[in-house]
Amino acid sequence: MARVGFYPGSFDPVTNGHIDIIARAARLVDRLVIAVGVHHGKPPLFDAKDRVAILEQQVKPLAAEAGIDISVSTFDNLTVDAAREAGAGVIIRGLRDSGDFDYEMQMAGMNGAMAPDIETIFLAAAPEVRHVAGTFVRQIAAMGGDVTPFVPKPVAARLAKKFAS
Repeated sequence: MARVGFYPGSFDPVTNGHIDIIARAARLVDRLVIAVGVHHGKPPLFDAKDRVAILEQQVKPLAAEAGIDISVSTFDNLTVDAAREAGAGVIIRGLRDSGDFDYEMQMAGMNGAMAPDIETIFLAAAPEVRHVAGTFVRQIAAMGGDVTPFVPKPVAARLAKKFAS
């Protein structure tokens, strides 16, 4: 039976930290589903279609390198329900620091209570991307700063275009 991983997030924007977690998760599962969350009460910087397109472009070489299928989809329901619909047995979450750990442990506990058949796996961010946060990337881009150390080049270009006006 194939091990299917489910990596949910807003990916708004996709950062080098996300790419790090995706590449490392791809070595742990037979198939990886990247799930872009769509939250109707929280307006995103990039719409879901753009985030999916960016991720699809970025994960193609990672999938080839790992020799697995990586797909990108959206979801607007509970993470555990979306993971179950994807056939996933594990939810992948990235951790940057102790603040992430505290929040993610609570989330894993809630998800575990709702779906005891789905495990949560935490991957510590690599040291070179541990400081990268989408919130900071958006703020830097909005103020005209250089975000190229924090995001893939196509994302930096989209951010520059977004904030050019």
